[in-house]
Amino acid sequence: MNFLFRTNNKHKQVTTSWLQKFLYQDIQKKWWKRFLLRIFISRIFSKIFSFYLNSIFSRIHVKKIIVKNHINTSLFTQNSFKSYNDFFIRVYKKINFDASRLTFISPGEGQIRIFNINADSFFNIKNTSYHLNDLFKNDYLVKKYLNGFLVMLRLQIFDYHRYIFVDHGIQDEKHVKIKGRLHTVNPIAFKYFNVFSENSREYTVLKTCNFGDIIQMEVGALLVGKINNHPIRSFQKGQEKGFFSFGGSVIVLLIEPNKIKFNQLILNNSQMGVETKVNIGETIGFKLKN
Repeated sequence: MNFLFRTNNKHKQVTTSWLQKFLYQDIQKKWWKRFLLRIFISRIFSKIFSFYLNSIFSRIHVKKIIVKNHINTSLFTQNSFKSYNDFFIRVYKKINFDASRLTFISPGEGQIRIFNINADSFFNIKNTSYHLNDLFKNDYLVKKYLNGFLVMLRLQIFDYHRYIFVDHGIQDEKHVKIKGRLHTVNPIAFKYFNVFSENSREYTVLKTCNFGDIIQMEVGALLVGKINNHPIRSFQKGQEKGFFSFGGSVIVLLIEPNKIKFNQLILNNSQMGVETKVNIGETIGFKLKN
């Protein structure tokens, strides 16, 4: 799979780590890989690995990722890090976004695709059909999103792993957590597993001022120790909602129909199976006039 930079219209191949290739390539043909994978995607292994990532010994990986991915550390509140996870949950000094009530912004940094939800609640990712109820386990809740949109933001390991609210509003008191596995969200796993309906995830309903009721879901991934959401009831546009601990991750938004006109380049790329690189707070759509 490719993703495209909006700034220069250049395509880049999605990178797959040696560990992801080792665990997932030809997994159907090799029983020992299936056995190893069951260990790696377990919560116990994730917790054990997190001890290392929070230790000073893990700092050796930080410089390599910064250099390889051209990360400008001057943009963050700190430019030296005690551990790998300390780097992973780094904080921007400032997040730029358009505060207008008409603009719809990206909740995070990563590779975005936007899917149409058909009248039967199905959408398609990488040749795999998903039903909304597979993700949310609540058929009644998701009915109002039929013929709307599903926004999927996939965060790679070098992306910023904090996320923000897309508008002003009130967060539903009910915060739903669904237990599951911790598969990688790299496309290499999509061929073999229904990643988004199997992985650990949690969601809440955001009653926004300008874009209706949005369901936001955070999906855990390979070696992600925890999804950390702040206990916030009333929120402002651009305010931090939470952050992921170590690992690639996914943010999913469910949007009601006739609420947002999304950027056409992103829509066109999504139809072709191409992700579009976006920054946290970047405008990706505009409010539709009712």
